Amino acid sequence: MDLIVAIDIIDGQPVRLSQGAYETKEAYGLDSLEVAKEVEGAGLSRLHLVDLDGAKAGRPKNLRVLEAIAGKTTLTVDVGGGIRTAEDLDSVFNAGAAMANLGSIAVEAPDLVFTWLERYGLDRLILAADSRDGVVKSRGWLDESSLTVEALIDAYLSQGLLHVTATDIGRDGMLSGPNFDLYRALMKGRPAMRLVASGGVSSLDDLRQLAALGLRGAIIGKAYYEGRFSLADLGILQEQLYG
Repeated sequence: MDLIVAIDIIDGQPVRLSQGAYETKEAYGLDSLEVAKEVEGAGLSRLHLVDLDGAKAGRPKNLRVLEAIAGKTTLTVDVGGGIRTAEDLDSVFNAGAAMANLGSIAVEAPDLVFTWLERYGLDRLILAADSRDGVVKSRGWLDESSLTVEALIDAYLSQGLLHVTATDIGRDGMLSGPNFDLYRALMKGRPAMRLVASGGVSSLDDLRQLAALGLRGAIIGKAYYEGRFSLADLGILQEQLYG
């Protein structure tokens, strides 16, 4: 299982939100590129970059940060936030992203996203399945859809999609532990899915439990930034998980 540190950015700088609410923003006085270099130095290989300005604006806004990280580290960077068009996808890939997360557009225009799966390839696109109490939410987690998270995921798996990041909005940024029941349910009967958990990680033991469920990755944010464990701790655990 990949341990994937998140850098959520506003105005180019790392921040953390609670349950996606912008008014809960906590800035850590860090430089995004320096954080990425430290992640790489700890022996981790993946980074999850969230363009919060882009999510609000409806188009990517922090491409220079992405370019700097992709150009000055060897990290595999997946990026999300504000990707609505093929031009947006081209812009993040040209800036160095290895993979792109599709959230609101995947809920609102699935037929369009299905064409992107063919155009860009199954290994470059990630379904960002964000839900609260099992119901999918989009547009910065403000709009509630009529879809369950399982129905959304199954619609995309039927089109060959492989990568899914499932965020429990109620756990995001709360340090309350992941929703293990959700991930256990999503893993059942979906052997081809490469599922990444997001939301609630508070300890190294949380990560071990997610690995035991067979997930392909877990996203780590506030627990690291608030000192629940170090990047060195994550590097050691990553080695253990790789075996």
